[in-house]
Amino acid sequence: MIVPPVHPHPHYIEFQHVYKTFDTPVLVDCNFHVSPGETLSIIGRSGVGKSVSLGHIMGFLKPDRGRVIVAHQDITDFTEAQLRAVRRKVTMVFQSGALFDSLTVGENIMFSLELREDYDAANKLEVMRGLLEMVDLADYEDVYPSDLSTGYRRAVAIARALAAQPQCILYDEPTTMVDPIMSDDLGNLMVRLKHQLKLTSVVVTHDLDLMRKVADRVVFLYDSRVIYFGPVDQMEQCDHPHVREFLAMDRVEFSG
Repeated sequence: MIVPPVHPHPHYIEFQHVYKTFDTPVLVDCNFHVSPGETLSIIGRSGVGKSVSLGHIMGFLKPDRGRVIVAHQDITDFTEAQLRAVRRKVTMVFQSGALFDSLTVGENIMFSLELREDYDAANKLEVMRGLLEMVDLADYEDVYPSDLSTGYRRAVAIARALAAQPQCILYDEPTTMVDPIMSDDLGNLMVRLKHQLKLTSVVVTHDLDLMRKVADRVVFLYDSRVIYFGPVDQMEQCDHPHVREFLAMDRVEFSG
């Protein structure tokens, strides 16, 4: 019988009493976690610390107090060299897509494969085309990013992130400035990747339809604090007034 490894930190990502202040407090005593294979959505209005949370997970920011667990390791005091090893397991899809405009879609993905010493040139080409097929962009290999819609650029950015074979993907507002049909397509893609590749994911979004489609748990940030953390389907029963207001506004927008 194969005994699974015992981790000192069983959750893949965890915030333990995390505080962060710039000019004003941005995160105050934040606690939440993501188990392996789960998708967590972080929601709330602008400026409540959603993107700052992603910055802590990637190790771009360090907490003033508290501990940050990523890939089952306490990365709070990690050096940059140690963080680079973590970032091989955890990758981020930026809101901008961060694609190279001078490279075609295929070349953008090939660029991410350049450091893969376990692939030869033929393998890299095969992997690149397989990734484009996975995100339903098989016909766009020779197209430049500037000729793509915002939604398609996001899909290419997801394919490029997958080239590193990560265990976890962080999505920063993946459906912002995307039309409803493409937003739905991106949500379906994220769900498919989660099940096919067993990816752990964190999705920062203001899009409650996306949250309901992709997330297992949700963190609701308000005034720099976590005011709800739990299963998505139980958030409707949360009696915190700001959660109620947020959900009510979404229902008004949907009915309008």
